[in-house]
Amino acid sequence: MVKQERAARTRESLVRAAAEVFAEEGYETASIATISKRAGVSTGGLHFHFGSKTALADAVVERAAENLRTITVARPAGPNPLQLLIDSTHDLVALLARDAVVSAAFGLVAGNGARSAVGRERGWAVRRQWQRWVEAMFREAAAEGLLADRVSPQDAAAAVVAAIVGFEVLGADRREWSSRSSLTRYWNLMLPQLVAPHRLGDVRAAGSGTAADARSAKAS
Repeated sequence: MVKQERAARTRESLVRAAAEVFAEEGYETASIATISKRAGVSTGGLHFHFGSKTALADAVVERAAENLRTITVARPAGPNPLQLLIDSTHDLVALLARDAVVSAAFGLVAGNGARSAVGRERGWAVRRQWQRWVEAMFREAAAEGLLADRVSPQDAAAAVVAAIVGFEVLGADRREWSSRSSLTRYWNLMLPQLVAPHRLGDVRAAGSGTAADARSAKAS
């Protein structure tokens, strides 16, 4: 049991170190030696747990996908689909700012990671997971009569996904773009265009807190 716990801690250290180095240097430039040093693990120890840099990238993406699922889980008794989406965009932008694993997985598609086909492939897996969920929330919102006339779920989803990419990229250099107030201003601008007028009172641009509270309650 002690050996298993030590191995799990070592793997966790390696995944986080790899995420940090990928985010700083890009997948293509990042070296096994740099990741090993950052994690405080020998190169041999790294290869014992991960056979290659590609395997490390897979582990980073898998962990990021797990973290992403925690903010994209609908609750039957929770907020309506559009409010859940708004809440989750606030959670995601905050997560990108503070979680090196999620930031690195998303960043494999852009910036330094864009030079690597391997990096792009793995980064897109996380982005597609996010995009599919956003599209599903807009379809549910349309089915519940939340969307304004002539607003298609596909177009609305594309606009939101593109905007979050913008917040992600800009927030990497300027922290104010990762703030709740910045995203709230975006939603204040968008909601009158997206939501049926008689349903505007059912959504809050700043987030409801309900989804996060429900996730916290379940985790405890």
